[in-house]
Amino acid sequence: MGHKPIYWIGTSRNDISNFSEEARRKAGFQLRVIQKGDKANDFKPIPIIGKGTEEIRIWTGETYRIFYVARFEEGIYVLHAFRKKTQRTSKKDIELGQQRYQQMIQFRQQLQE
Repeated sequence: MGHKPIYWIGTSRNDISNFSEEARRKAGFQLRVIQKGDKANDFKPIPIIGKGTEEIRIWTGETYRIFYVARFEEGIYVLHAFRKKTQRTSKKDIELGQQRYQQMIQFRQQLQE
């Protein structure tokens, strides 16, 4: 089986490029694992964002998160990537993830037209 392509929603690709070098390396490795059809080493479902959304959890001394959806045949959608500064995910990050989930739905509809 080949690798699923990654579709970057909003500024998610640029956001990952702003991670620390170690966090970028870990993020890239985990995304490749998901592209191959496997599960990330440290992830959890985030249904508040939208159906099928999961987050990659990256620890480097600092905490990073990547919201993504990998349940569709055509590819993986990276919705949001950010450095987490508190125990709870901020309302702003959740709302941004939800907005980008809606953008992903619109993008998928355009792909099917």
